[in-house]
Amino acid sequence: MKYFGECTTIEQVKSLYKQLAKTFHPDCGGDTAIMQEINLEYNLACRKILNEQHSLSEDEINNEANMSERYRQVIDKLIILPNINIEIIGNWIWVTGQTYEVRQQLKEVGLFYASRKVAWYYRAQEYRTATSNKTIDEIREKYGSQSVGKGSVKTIGHE
Repeated sequence: MKYFGECTTIEQVKSLYKQLAKTFHPDCGGDTAIMQEINLEYNLACRKILNEQHSLSEDEINNEANMSERYRQVIDKLIILPNINIEIIGNWIWVTGQTYEVRQQLKEVGLFYASRKVAWYYRAQEYRTATSNKTIDEIREKYGSQSVGKGSVKTIGHE
């Protein structure tokens, strides 16, 4: 694999994808053909890791790969928005920063606003939970966090 060959976990694949998308996504000045190649390899890398590291059935691998693909598509739409921070906390995508100007786009992508946390979030239907009174910092502490900025990845907890 050209891009994801060194990755050994799904989390590494997702983190590297976010970095590559910020560089190669056409809306960020990148090339469409390269981004399509990255997207294809992303899916293959996820399937490979799931197959190697987990004793999952073909249906379970397909479900995990499909969920991973949905998250990739959401991140793909978010990275082009200005002045926001994208963070993976557990199995949820959280968006903070100057979100007011792009709130309509966030809604269209499928994010919801958590007023107590002053943040937007995306989660797969499988991860729907009851309302939590925890702060965003408490959630980060419990599940760990991966945040991608221009040219760097910052990981907090649960490595």
